[in-house]
Amino acid sequence: MKTKKKALGRGLDAILQSPETDITSKDISGNYVVGAIANLDINKIEANPFQPRDHFDQEHLEELASSIKKQGIIQPITVRKMGYEKYQLISGERRLRAAKLAGIKEIPSYIRVANDEQMLEMALIENIHRKDLNAIEIAISYQRLIEECQLTHEKLSDRISKNRSTITNYLRLLKLPAEVQLALRDNKISMGHARAIINIIDQETQIRILKKIIAHDLSVRQVEGLVRKMSTEPSEGKPEAATLPQYFRDSATQLKDKFDTGVNIRRNNNGKGQIVISFESDQDFSRILGLLD
Repeated sequence: MKTKKKALGRGLDAILQSPETDITSKDISGNYVVGAIANLDINKIEANPFQPRDHFDQEHLEELASSIKKQGIIQPITVRKMGYEKYQLISGERRLRAAKLAGIKEIPSYIRVANDEQMLEMALIENIHRKDLNAIEIAISYQRLIEECQLTHEKLSDRISKNRSTITNYLRLLKLPAEVQLALRDNKISMGHARAIINIIDQETQIRILKKIIAHDLSVRQVEGLVRKMSTEPSEGKPEAATLPQYFRDSATQLKDKFDTGVNIRRNNNGKGQIVISFESDQDFSRILGLLD
């Protein structure tokens, strides 16, 4: 039977594997050794400078703090050893913050060794798989992995076990106006709303649609219909174009889903027209060519 490919790369997998001596232990100086699981003084753990999250819901933190007071911390955080009695957080900032709120003095921790790039990659990958991460935070994490860890879309896909099309859809969100990104981050709109809005090129129009969604509580289907209607309306000062039949509009939607990018179909009264497929980069162009083959 074929073994399922692991989500992490070989280097990260080796770092995260627990060694045979992965037990609580101390060296002769009284300091915990690398590879141990230990209860560390919470005040001796520095924040992770590569933390990809910048927003933690205070109410949820307080709920977790209450749970920690009753049940303790079930899943240890992960730290790297920086020196004698000095550690730096790799992952688990939400647990660390909640533990501080709960007044906990020590926190169970996996002790690892990682350089800065490995730290960033580990923190980002750990956060990407969290259920409570919003779409913008995921998109930013993908972008940072690509830029700061020099990963291609293919390598990123292997690292996190996600389809390239999923990665592309998230990265496209970062091209939306700040107002739309903030609305998505704050759960005022869904990712489905954002994916519909992104098919409009003009940013002012995107923001106008955003305001309509919030004011009238529009569903994703309603927004998609609104965007389709705007795409087929004639531009001001230009001769009226032929109304695109429903079959063509449905086909455009199918092509957008297939290629995970913007697709525009134009057709005149004589039945002649064009199919325009948008691409974001040279890599994205190659990806679309591969799908066409």
